[in-house]
Amino acid sequence: MLQRVLCTVLFVGALPSLAEVSQGHISVVLLGATGDLAKKYLWQGLFQLYMDQVSSGHSFTFHGAALTALEPGQRLMFDVLKKLACPPDESPNRCAVLKDQFLKLSQYHQLKTAENYTVLNREIETLLRQEGLKEAGRIFYFSVPPFAYTEIARHINSSCRPPPGAWLRVVLEKPFGHDLESAQQLAAELTSFFKEEEMYRVDHYLGKQAVAHILPFRDQNRQFLDPIWNRHHVERVEIVLKETVDAKGRTSFYEQYGVIRDVLQNHLTEALMFLTMELPANVSRAEEVLQSKLQAFQSLRGLEKNSAVLGQYQAYASQVQEELQKAQDYISTTPTFAGVLIHSDSLRWEGVPFLLTSGKALDERVGYVRVLFKNRAYCTQSETLRDAEHSQCKAKQIIFYIGHGVLNTPAVLVSRNLFRPVMPEGSWREAVGQSDLQVFGQPLSDYYVYSPVKERDAYSVLISNIYHARKDFFITTENLLASWGFWTPLLDSISHQPLRLYPGGVENQHLLDFEMVSGEVAFTLAEPVELLNPNRLMPSDYRTIQSKFRQSPLVSAWSEELISHLASDIEKTASRTVAQSGQFHLALSGGSSPVVLFQRLARHHYAFPWKHTHIWLVDERCVPLTDTESNFFSLHNHLLQNVRVPYFNVHPMPVHLNQRLCVEEDGGTELYAKEIMALVANASFDLVLLGVGTDGHTASLFPRSENGLEGARTVVLTESPAKPHQRMSLSLPLINKARQVFVLVLGKGKHDITTLLSRVGHEPRKWPISGVRPSSGQLVWYVDYEALLG
Repeated sequence: MLQRVLCTVLFVGALPSLAEVSQGHISVVLLGATGDLAKKYLWQGLFQLYMDQVSSGHSFTFHGAALTALEPGQRLMFDVLKKLACPPDESPNRCAVLKDQFLKLSQYHQLKTAENYTVLNREIETLLRQEGLKEAGRIFYFSVPPFAYTEIARHINSSCRPPPGAWLRVVLEKPFGHDLESAQQLAAELTSFFKEEEMYRVDHYLGKQAVAHILPFRDQNRQFLDPIWNRHHVERVEIVLKETVDAKGRTSFYEQYGVIRDVLQNHLTEALMFLTMELPANVSRAEEVLQSKLQAFQSLRGLEKNSAVLGQYQAYASQVQEELQKAQDYISTTPTFAGVLIHSDSLRWEGVPFLLTSGKALDERVGYVRVLFKNRAYCTQSETLRDAEHSQCKAKQIIFYIGHGVLNTPAVLVSRNLFRPVMPEGSWREAVGQSDLQVFGQPLSDYYVYSPVKERDAYSVLISNIYHARKDFFITTENLLASWGFWTPLLDSISHQPLRLYPGGVENQHLLDFEMVSGEVAFTLAEPVELLNPNRLMPSDYRTIQSKFRQSPLVSAWSEELISHLASDIEKTASRTVAQSGQFHLALSGGSSPVVLFQRLARHHYAFPWKHTHIWLVDERCVPLTDTESNFFSLHNHLLQNVRVPYFNVHPMPVHLNQRLCVEEDGGTELYAKEIMALVANASFDLVLLGVGTDGHTASLFPRSENGLEGARTVVLTESPAKPHQRMSLSLPLINKARQVFVLVLGKGKHDITTLLSRVGHEPRKWPISGVRPSSGQLVWYVDYEALLG
């Protein structure tokens, strides 16, 4: 059969010789061959591959597979194949012949059991033996839900692998997990059956021509971009995908994933990587590109709750209730709109805001990547007297226009006052004639505009890249887990965050406009809008909240308000102390609770007297200071690198001496004690910030600790029940010499210990925090409502 097909193609001049074809045979197996994705894109992409590669020296067979029985499945599949179309530039005669041959080379299989896979393998081997062809490789395209991946992978691995010497390429469709943990689990299952080089995870955005051209554009225009592709010249970057459609008909999927998992974590993040990664010497070498992407991930600053604004179109709730048969009072907290502010801490991009935005039921369908450059020029003459190419006062930008919108085509636009870009003539052409269209408020004539010579569907591009083994157009396991590692903390922090409701379409007006303020984002409209915030109790709903806790002043509020209050109090204390004595000695605890405080201080308190502040550590884990477990590492990431504290005013604990960690003979505790005595008057810190553990520990002073709860020593080594076990800590007597001690307690997880502490007396051996009693200073408790009231 295969020989007859090849001879027919030869007859119309599509192939040079039959001998060349016999160099190797490729079997393509499309799993889920009758599903929506296969119908819309994949069969057309495979047909395009066949048309492009029919003269390549490989022969092909295409095996559609699904759970449907043979006869109905075959009928469904061939109904799709008969509707396949050739590109407009293909001659009708050649198109007709190739389409006819493609249908003859395609067959349907029911793949349901292990035996079905064994039979498929036998059929492929028999065909090749009969035709006298050598097997080059097999492509298995998983157009099936991820829950089916493991079983299919097991069957392929056990009974459908190609023989030694032939390659295997397994193509996987998203979603690749729901968060970091689920992605790790799925990755572990797949890597037990396939090697990394055999797996091709598809993000179809990497096949979009404008996105796929970002790296080649940067490479081909190095001479222009090298001086300006950095924080000194780039004002901001916008990566946007807007949709007019809503989630109707897809709410079962959308309720599980939402807009961040559906679009930002994958499509927009991949575009972000292409922009921020360092260019390898050779952008055609997949391993170099993938390594650069991974390094770009590692430079991204962690996301917090205030890094995002979230919305939900008003009809979504009723759609969920109807399609998922939820009760009328069911409230969904799934965002259908998100704007996220991302920062990279790389030297190239530090301080540049990257805005990733996507949503459903918006005013237009459009996708673009926009790099807006700083403009330092002032133009004295009227702009109307200048042409765009020479006017330095007009906006300077590079836009990778993904599609739809006013242009309705993929395009690359470069402001004429930047440079004329180098573009590959064979694949991109400059737009001729001037249009009256406006792009970002400027006429199209202000840009050099290039569009693809031949517009290609994203899946056609990606299927071609699978054939050519271009791994850099796909998501490796390492990059997948890096992406989920970056996004999961944000997803966890916003899981119950109130959403701004919007009507949808043009009626949204300014409701979803947002702005960047001090490293955070917030909606620009401050007036009240309807929020999804079901039945939240407010402080006024409680009868009374005491203003004292353990006979000391108590400040209580919802966590966000409490952190704001605490940060302001610390700044007031610092300013007052500096005015009196010229310097301020602040000792800070580690752990997770102070992180939000550090961020608040860095982003909102520009009048803080950092220049006159000494930063000390209350406690430290016995790990290198560059270890993510280190309290100093957290302090540096969230506070120190964002404020101007003089280098010599930062005092990390010396836990790492003589290439050893917390060894008594190295004298780290004595060194820190001497440093405190030398710099801090009377060894009395101006302010000590403490937290409380669920067991009542504070600093690294644990219940029944042998060291630090009493005695003359000021800095001690202690043992924690949790890893890493070894710690260094200020002692309780030293803490009690402080002029002020603030204790921060956050979250429901601390409710039980908070309740207990309200009842017990001075018992530091059992509950070290109960021993905090400044001898001549003040103790203030900052406890949020969840910790206080449960």
